[in-house]
Amino acid sequence: MIRASWLGTGVFTVTATAGAIDPHLFLLPAVVVSLCLFFAGLVVFGWSFAVAVSRSRRDEISVAGLYALSGSVPAPVKVRLLGSLVVEVVVALATAGVRVNSPLAFGVLVPLYGLAVAGLWSARYGTFPPRR
Repeated sequence: MIRASWLGTGVFTVTATAGAIDPHLFLLPAVVVSLCLFFAGLVVFGWSFAVAVSRSRRDEISVAGLYALSGSVPAPVKVRLLGSLVVEVVVALATAGVRVNSPLAFGVLVPLYGLAVAGLWSARYGTFPPRR
């Protein structure tokens, strides 16, 4: 999951940066990648939520623990997953800001992907206190 998160972040970074540098050649691939990662994020987000709901019968799962990884995952995993999310946010804002009123603004939807993958990791492998 960590690799998948960084793979998506890497592809997005390359295509969005290329789209900001040469929109005539790379704008369409940048938009397609952004939308694909957004829709993949929707699917993974639903998947993570379903796994969390299933676990909530025996564990006390909080939204902060699930998606912000607050106290539910080991520090190295948290750094990698949230690092990927931060890179997505920075690249999305930077590339959308370079080309104002451009389809590169679809990039601001991409961080849902990083957030969803982090939530799925937490839902599957995170540690939560038992339900009282």
